[in-house]
Amino acid sequence: MQTIADRLINARREIDNAIASANRNPHSVRLLAVSKTKPVSDIELAYEAGQRLFGENYIQEGVDKIQTLKHLTDIEWHMIGPIQSNKTKIVAEHFHWVQSIDRLKIARRLNDQRPENMPPLNVCIQLNIEQEESKSGIVPAELPGLVQEILNLPRLSLRGLMAIPAADVTPQAQHHTLAALQSLYNDLAQQVDTVDTLSVGMSGDMCEAIAHGSTMVRIGTAIFGARQQQN
Repeated sequence: MQTIADRLINARREIDNAIASANRNPHSVRLLAVSKTKPVSDIELAYEAGQRLFGENYIQEGVDKIQTLKHLTDIEWHMIGPIQSNKTKIVAEHFHWVQSIDRLKIARRLNDQRPENMPPLNVCIQLNIEQEESKSGIVPAELPGLVQEILNLPRLSLRGLMAIPAADVTPQAQHHTLAALQSLYNDLAQQVDTVDTLSVGMSGDMCEAIAHGSTMVRIGTAIFGARQQQN
């Protein structure tokens, strides 16, 4: 039976192979281990195997883990789930990154509630490029306006874009979506010096995402096993 350490080795090998196939620079893609619903003990095992980036979808669960593991000072915690306005304060006080910015109201609250003794909060704007009703995120036409607003918030650092492309689509549709995301990201990176992150790609579409410029892939089940259901 494979351990978490074994699965991390396999995931990193797959990432490296995809980078090589795309003729990209080595180490140009970071692995975000999605640890939602998983116990602290699993995160500790992944940490012992060298993993440092962890993504959480549920705010209170994530904050509890951050507080429990606060002695591991080099962990980088990413909020990748939706954020309600009444939860922005604890997110701003605990996380290093928020990848799911899709409203100016949330961005402003995170900025205003980020403690002065902490560095600016790294943020990505979440795009819903296929305009799926079941997913959060803004449409591409709204991107320039939200970018300009975030750039005026001094306690936030705009790092890039995040997206969750539709699953179970044809290769042609997948290519179209990923190419569009890559183009939007490249344009943004040329305009904003701090932008260096295109967070797209999970276990099922990781290789294709890396071929289209992804700099961060989000992998959960392939590292930690099947997720438990939330009550």
